[in-house]
This record gives sequence, structure tokens and C-alpha cells, in this order.
Amino acid sequence: MRVFIASLSTETNSFSPLPTGRLSFEEGAVAHGDATRHKLEYWSAPMHIWRELAEAEGWEVVESLTAHAQPAGPTVREVYESFRDEIVGDLERAGPVDIVLLSLHGAMIADGYDDCEGDLIARCRAIAGPGAVIGGLLDPHCHLTEAMLAESTLLVAYKEYPHVDIPNRARDLFQLAADAAQGRTKPVMREFDCRMICAMHTPYEPMRSFVDEMSARESEPGVLSLSLAHGFPWGDHSRVGARAFAITDGNAELAARVARELGEKLFSLRQGIMRPYPDIETAIDRALAAPSGPVVLADVSDNAGGGAPSDATFLLAALLKRGITDAVTGIYWDPIAVRICREAGEGATLNLRLGGKCGPMSGNPLDLAVTVKKLASGLTQRFGELPSLLGEMVWLRSAGIDIVVNDTRTQTFHPEAYTGLGIELSDKRMVCVKSSQHFHAGFAPIASEVIHVATPGSITPDYANIPYTKRAPDYWPKVEDPFS
Repeated sequence: MRVFIASLSTETNSFSPLPTGRLSFEEGAVAHGDATRHKLEYWSAPMHIWRELAEAEGWEVVESLTAHAQPAGPTVREVYESFRDEIVGDLERAGPVDIVLLSLHGAMIADGYDDCEGDLIARCRAIAGPGAVIGGLLDPHCHLTEAMLAESTLLVAYKEYPHVDIPNRARDLFQLAADAAQGRTKPVMREFDCRMICAMHTPYEPMRSFVDEMSARESEPGVLSLSLAHGFPWGDHSRVGARAFAITDGNAELAARVARELGEKLFSLRQGIMRPYPDIETAIDRALAAPSGPVVLADVSDNAGGGAPSDATFLLAALLKRGITDAVTGIYWDPIAVRICREAGEGATLNLRLGGKCGPMSGNPLDLAVTVKKLASGLTQRFGELPSLLGEMVWLRSAGIDIVVNDTRTQTFHPEAYTGLGIELSDKRMVCVKSSQHFHAGFAPIASEVIHVATPGSITPDYANIPYTKRAPDYWPKVEDPFS
């Protein structure tokens, strides 16, 4: 067997003020056929896993591009086309292959391409031929498109949000592809449009039970794999929204029935899935009233993992105005502030303008008197069990509040983003994180309470009023009954 592996992913926020160009990918990860010869990171984990599993079988592996960028606005056309063409060119030069495995996102949009993944898969299919098995690993916040379904053999999405199961899903996809390539199965895929757009946090009920039941159904006769595409709400795409999809062994009718059953079950749970998001003042009041800390406040609308800049100042301004002193907040993306603090050095006290640099959705910059408590390079934070680089880090203190700033845009995944600098969290009343949900796996175990805050910003959780131009308004909560 010959296995071709490649990876290209970013999540496109159509309303983000930040374009996604070559520098965004270089800051994230770019490896031209040698990602698996370097240390495993969050972005490259599926590639490492696929090579390891294939070589354990004695199969030949042909490795192509690995390229990933933090979510932001649409990808520059030339950048997408050059990466796509590198993968397609490597596949053509590889000659006949039995399996093509692609680590993707599923919500990548570029100038001139609403469906980057569908375009890439179709071009790989044209070269690999109808007999090759093509498998795509997807983020659940994907737009499950007709081209992706038609041109691939297998699509598998992570089941968890936060996505702590990426390695397991990569292994699932490999085994499914191996079975199909060796003739043990004949995969058939079908999907069902749930006509829902909202955040679906899998640690909480009713999503916890839904995912557990979906996983259990994969042991039913004839069922090979079940996934739920949550959709990425801030991608202006005709197919944005939740879609259940099933892979069965040669039985299209069974696949369609199971996908429908999953989708209808999800829709019946919609009222419980939609979690409340208090505003900033209400969230702070709740945190102050909590009998103990730390209370984790999630600045959901300034999440770099959803395409926001991660420099919004709304929550920090409110903490300062109310004179709160036992709090920590981050990670603020402000390379200018980082540079100034590195020049000043540890222990320096200076006046610093922080945040608010990327436009109205970032709020106003804050002029603060700060002390540089710590400078650090080379730190990581875990996402699940996978390491993610943090760039140049600065720990600032202003008016009693600890502020963490860096020069590599990323959301706050894990307490290590703070404790790695020496910040003690157990004595904080509030720990504020710029993240929508991926923080949960790391921070929930140390939190007395977790509050998702409806802050202003680039990805506000107002799902009924996202200004789509391409999606029909036939979805809940835009309308109460989109199936009528």
C-alpha cells in the first residue's frame, strides 16, 4: 500500500478585519513535506499519527505540505492556490497511491473560492483516480459541502468541542481508509441538514449525552462512522450550519436514515443546547458573588480561534473601572506592546498603550501604567494533550490586575498560558480567557464556575442576526421552525 498525506487548514471568519496571507501561515505552521521529521505540535498531530500507523503496517508514505494558519478573514487567493497546487503537484509526482489522507478544517474560504476543501479534494480525486480512497479529517466547525461529500471516500469530524479528540479521530480515519483500501468495506456517506446555527459545547448536557450516544451507535451493524458538523457561524457560506453525516458499509439507505435520525434528535434538543451568555457587567457581578474563586470568564467574542484579533479591551476596561484587583486576563495579541516591554526589560515600570488596534470591534486602546513582571520565550500551552507555541510572552501588572500579552495570535487554551510565566491562579477571584470554548478542557478543573460572557467583538454569539449574504434564512434561531 502507498499512502499520501497532506494538511492544509484555516477557519475563515468572513467578518474578520484580518486577511489570511502567507505571513499568517508562516506564523502558524508551514512544512514542505517534512512536518513529521519535526517535533509533534497541535497542527501536525494527524500527520505524525498517519505516518506512524502506515509504517507500522509496512506501507510506503508520501508526505506533502503541512500548512496551517490561525483563523482570520478570507485567505489571499494566490496563497491558497500555491499551497493547493503544491499538494496536487506532489500527488501527481508520487504516481499511483492507494490512500490519500488530508488533514483539513472544512471552513476555509479564499478570494474566489467559497469551498477550498471541496476544490482541493476534487483536484486530488482527478489525479488519484476513482479507485483511490480519499479521506478528509475535519474540524466540526466546517461547512460540509456537496463537493467534499461527492469527491471524497470518507469524511470524519472531531466529536468534541473543545477538540480534545483530534488524535483519536485521526486514528479512526486511518483505520476506515485502510479497511476500504483493502476491500473489507465499501463506504457510503449521507448527510442531513439540521437547520441550526449555534455553539454546541460538548462537555455540557444535552450535548454530552448526544455525542456519547452518537459514538455508541458506531457499533451498530453496517455503521462505520458518525459525525456532527456544527458549522462555523461566522463563515458567510451557503451551507453554514449543523449537519449530521453517516458512513455505512455499502448501504446508502441506512446512511441517510441514521443521518436523519441524528439530525432530528439534535434539532429536538436545540433549546437546551443554546447556553445563556450574560453581558460583561452581569458576569462580573456573578463572579464577585461567587463564594470562592477562581471564576473563569470567557471573552467569547475576541477569540483568535474564531478569527477575532484577540486585542479587544472591553472586558479589561470594565475590570479596571470597577477597581477589581484579584484578576488575570489574556492572551492579548499586541506585538507592539511586546516589543516595547522587551526593550524596557523585566522589572521596568512604564506607561503603555495596550490593545484596541485592529478596529472598532477591538474597542479603544487602554493607556496603562504597567510593571513588566516577566518576559519569556519558547513557552507552550496544551490543547488537549498537544502542545501549542505561544511566541514571545509578557506578564504585566496594572492596578493590581495581571495581564498576559504575546506576539503570536492564539486563543487561551490552558492555564499553562499563565502559570508558565509564574502567575498563581488559585488566589485569583477571576481568570479571564480570550476563547469561546477550547479553554474549557484546561480551565474547568481549576474553576469554581465558568461563565461565557457576551462581550462585544468580532464573533458575538448573536446567531439569529449574523449578516449572511449567502445562507438562506431557514435556520433556527433565525426562525422558530425552519422545517415548516
